[in-house]
Amino acid sequence: MGSRHVEKIVQKYGRDPSYLIPILQDVQAVWNYLPAEELKEVSTQLDLPLGQVYSVATFYKAFSLTPRGKHIVHVCMGTACHVRGSQRVLEQAERDLEIEAGQTTEDLGFTLEKVNCLGSCALGPLVTVNESYHGKMNSQKISRVIKKIKKADAKRDSESEGEPKEETVQ
Repeated sequence: MGSRHVEKIVQKYGRDPSYLIPILQDVQAVWNYLPAEELKEVSTQLDLPLGQVYSVATFYKAFSLTPRGKHIVHVCMGTACHVRGSQRVLEQAERDLEIEAGQTTEDLGFTLEKVNCLGSCALGPLVTVNESYHGKMNSQKISRVIKKIKKADAKRDSESEGEPKEETVQ
């Protein structure tokens, strides 16, 4: 991928440095994190100091400088969710994924994060997986959600293994 993708993203915003945040959001959408090489390219394309680009990328929690999983699991730890058992949900997710909150599985399948509030207190404890909301969670439900995703990924992977690889004709 590389700098061609970054160049297209920056062009989309007219090379305007005031659009740095949406540019970084688009870059992260492509790689699922902000690789150092791509940040350097953003800096070059926008004619901004690299330190300024990194300053924005590290200020906002939504950005990640390390590879993240294909599936981002957020467990709400806000007051309403906490009193309804979100800590137990988080602990079960940690056991099921064999990682701690803030970590990513070795296969880059999942990143588990705890967040302060997801804004749907009536559904607590609340978990999001990517853009999908799962309310009134408990330990058994989070385990089922994770197993279902793993099973779907395994099925997709096994189906794609049987497909012929594209060959380059020279």
